[in-house]
Amino acid sequence: MSLKIRSILLILLCAVTLNSCKTPKPVVSKPRPPKKELPQRVEKPTLPSTKIPKPVEIEEKVPPVQIFKSSPYVMREFRAAWIATVANINWPSRSGLSTKQQQEEAIKLLDFLKDHNYNAVIFQARPQADALYQSDLEPWSYFLSGEVGKAPDPYYDPLDFWIKSAHERGMELHVWLNPYRAHHSTGGPIAPKSMVKMHPEFMVSLKNGMWWMDPSKQATQDHSAAVVMDIVKRYDVDGIHFDDYFYPYASYNKGADFPDSEVYQAYIKSGGKLSKPDWRREGVNNFVERIYKEIKAEKPQVKFGISPFGIWRPGYPKSISGMDQYNELYADAKLWLNKGWLDYFTPQLYWKINQTAQSFPVLLGWWEGENSQDRHLWPGINLDFGGDAANVDETINQIMLTRGMIAESKGTVHWSIAPLLKYPNLSKALVDGPYKKQALVPASPWLDEVLPEAPTVSAKIEGNSVKISWSHSAITDVSNWVVFYKYGNNWDYKILDRTENATDFTHYLKEKEKKDPLTFIGVTAVDRTGNQSTFNEIKIEAK
Repeated sequence: MSLKIRSILLILLCAVTLNSCKTPKPVVSKPRPPKKELPQRVEKPTLPSTKIPKPVEIEEKVPPVQIFKSSPYVMREFRAAWIATVANINWPSRSGLSTKQQQEEAIKLLDFLKDHNYNAVIFQARPQADALYQSDLEPWSYFLSGEVGKAPDPYYDPLDFWIKSAHERGMELHVWLNPYRAHHSTGGPIAPKSMVKMHPEFMVSLKNGMWWMDPSKQATQDHSAAVVMDIVKRYDVDGIHFDDYFYPYASYNKGADFPDSEVYQAYIKSGGKLSKPDWRREGVNNFVERIYKEIKAEKPQVKFGISPFGIWRPGYPKSISGMDQYNELYADAKLWLNKGWLDYFTPQLYWKINQTAQSFPVLLGWWEGENSQDRHLWPGINLDFGGDAANVDETINQIMLTRGMIAESKGTVHWSIAPLLKYPNLSKALVDGPYKKQALVPASPWLDEVLPEAPTVSAKIEGNSVKISWSHSAITDVSNWVVFYKYGNNWDYKILDRTENATDFTHYLKEKEKKDPLTFIGVTAVDRTGNQSTFNEIKIEAK
């Protein structure tokens, strides 16, 4: 066959092939239920172009207000750090510090987080059936003074101080409690005021020196629930948080079974049918469900979160191996997520990306596949791999992977604040990189979808600054204000500290204002569940 004929046939064959091909539909790995569009996720409204011949001269002028339905883009991401008080891991640095020293240390930690654009703190207020706050149910913590039951002197309420100080800096504060641990091996001698002495009827001793409340006993569940609800009722908390300690790790009792045989035998004699492992899990499951429902009945806006061990069971998914929390801690964390008995889920994924048997992205993807109730999935990550460049990259890569895999509700919880202080190059890389911009905490639409009222805004141009003022009819319901400003065609924003009744802000004009003048400003209100108001936009007129 001649070359010319072969060429003609090849052209005809390509034409037929192209004509018969259809564009394939994109593959969606996991369909998700539709979510209500929140204001910050709506595309920017198209604004009429404004020709501005010169920068604004020094003159007081009140621009007109235009109201739009959505604000410009503002980053949404939960950025939190655990602050552990057990064994004085993070705060206070040691027991027995003065009130002034404790408060100074707390402010230093909170200022550090604020300066590095974090928006939440998970503060441990009950490390061992004790209290870092005024309580009628449990004694003052050993880790404050070095003595169980001793109040700070001069007196103050540490939890109240932490809450108010965090809110003043625009951060949420979640109270972290250990539901069952009664005495830690670093918690000093068993004192007369210790819960071990006060309620021996539901305490058991472990071979490593710790004491545990028996999770199967109704008295344990009632007492711990009362402690949680006492905090929810009396304090202005943003969340309640449990970690991975349900039944103790096997090593705590040197491999011996948890000593609850008498309680289990009484259950069997009363007609119970469950195996001992199922019976233990049922008790924990009932407690988790109870806590969630009681919190919502009292203060629906208070979030409930749990940070379980990162692996549900070995083989889930198939490439994963490791400790079986289902059969060792009797924690069916998968069930809690499936049922929606929490508002955010923070599996402790403390392994590296390329650690095949416990791979960070593989586990995160599996947990996301179990998130049928569409709750927040904010993984806990380990920051303490070291301060070298490779480990800094590991942390940043885990954050960026999480953003890509959980795009609808981004967030990460950092274990703990200590490595951020220990490795300045790590904290600098985060604030110069993924945390360069401030972020709002993602909204929780299953708790509340009603947008707060938009503030009434005014602005005055005063020299090289714009004085922005606003009023709001329900200021106590507002957790954050977001001030937006537009230079040329580019919007930017600032999330203001949650200072009580603060309703004004001075924005200083940027040096580049002569090239890209300030054209618009605006303010939105954000409520306790993350809903953002409609947008009051003010056009800045130039002469």
